[in-house]
This record gives sequence, structure tokens and C-alpha cells, in this order.
Amino acid sequence: MTVPSRVSVALLGVLLVSGCAARVVRIAELKDQPAKYENKSVTVDGVVTRSWGIPLVPFQLYNVDDGSGEITVTSNTGRTPAEGAQVTVKGRLNEVAVFGGRSIGLHLQEEQRKIH
Repeated sequence: MTVPSRVSVALLGVLLVSGCAARVVRIAELKDQPAKYENKSVTVDGVVTRSWGIPLVPFQLYNVDDGSGEITVTSNTGRTPAEGAQVTVKGRLNEVAVFGGRSIGLHLQEEQRKIH
């Protein structure tokens, strides 16, 4: 194999691996298996169903529904997307507590957001 061929194969491998890292996860899967994704970056895609902020609190909240479920996203960007907006959100999955084996307060801490 020539050097340019090896470089092409290596570049293709890197692109494939990086593409897999951005795989969109269904919200139902996050809720069914929170321990698998806890404190890991995941990407969800859906519609903003509700957004709100609290005066004097340095973060805002919005809910995203992908058709399989809904999850709350916390954001430090200062602006929340409008209700009805189609978004792709990458964030770290966290839960406030586990009570009786059930996750309480499951949410995404927003790292990146794209509005379509």
C-alpha cells in the first residue's frame, strides 16, 4: 500500500470514529438506561416543548421531545430556544438522585446546541 493510500485509509477511519461519537440517542433509551449514559456526552434531536428561565439564576431550562420521550436541558448560554424549535443538543447526562431504583431529575447539561 502506498503512503497516500495509507493516509486515506487512516483519515477514513478517523472520520468514521468521529461520526459514531455524535450518534443521536433516543430520549426513551436515556430514561430506560440512565446508568449507561450518566455523566457522558450524548446527543438528542427533537422539538422544544417548553422553555423558561428564573430571574437571578445563571441558567435556563428547556424541554426537548423526540417522539420517544421528553428531557429537560439546562443551559448557561443566556438564551433558550423558542417553543416549537427543532434542535439538536449535545450535553452531559446527569441525574439529581436515584430513589427506589428510579432516576429523579434526569437532565442534560447543554454543551452544544444547533437550531434547525
